[in-house]
Amino acid sequence: MAAKNYINIVKRIFTSVFCLLLAVTTFAKNESARQTNKFTSFKDTFKFASKKEITKSEALQRLKAKAKQAKDYVYKEGYDISYCFLIDMRLPSGKNRFFVYNLLKDSLEKEGLVAHGKGSENGADDLLFSNRLNSKCTSLGKYKMGQPYTGSFGLSYKMTGLEKTNNNASSRLVVLHSYYGVPNEEVFPNQLCFSEGCPMVAPEFLEQLKAYMDDAQEPILMWIYY
Repeated sequence: MAAKNYINIVKRIFTSVFCLLLAVTTFAKNESARQTNKFTSFKDTFKFASKKEITKSEALQRLKAKAKQAKDYVYKEGYDISYCFLIDMRLPSGKNRFFVYNLLKDSLEKEGLVAHGKGSENGADDLLFSNRLNSKCTSLGKYKMGQPYTGSFGLSYKMTGLEKTNNNASSRLVVLHSYYGVPNEEVFPNQLCFSEGCPMVAPEFLEQLKAYMDDAQEPILMWIYY
């Protein structure tokens, strides 16, 4: 009788250990797969993106339509008539979505990556946008590019929001600046690290944008749209 009880106890222990090992193995495999999908080799600066992708032709059509509106606006309001900065937030951050558009030639001249605010992330395919203080969201609308200054991220440019959707930009300290964690090349399907609500670009790309603003006789228009 004692031997039989002993055998039953051993069976129960064996079963418990087996189930525990199976659970640990399954968790390890799932965690490994999750980490592989989530992180890249950029020191965890980027994370896995699930944003819906629009085609290149659709993005170009949207860009040209917005550039046409921008051209009418800069002539009417006294902004630089040669170039404008257009940012299409419908595109994933891992793709180039900051565009320098030549208004005189009606052509795309330069493009680069730009991060959006961490408050704009809601875990869904669509971004959130806000003009509210401390929201850490990106704000849509037209901006007047202002004077350069040296801030905590180095060279930065002040931005004045021109619409109800972004007129708190100055109060929110929304500026154009660079960050070493933003690369020069596209990283889609990964997405960029987040800003506090500022359009944040790669240092090299900011230097290229600087050349346009240095040459401009009038303020350059930036338009963030979705």
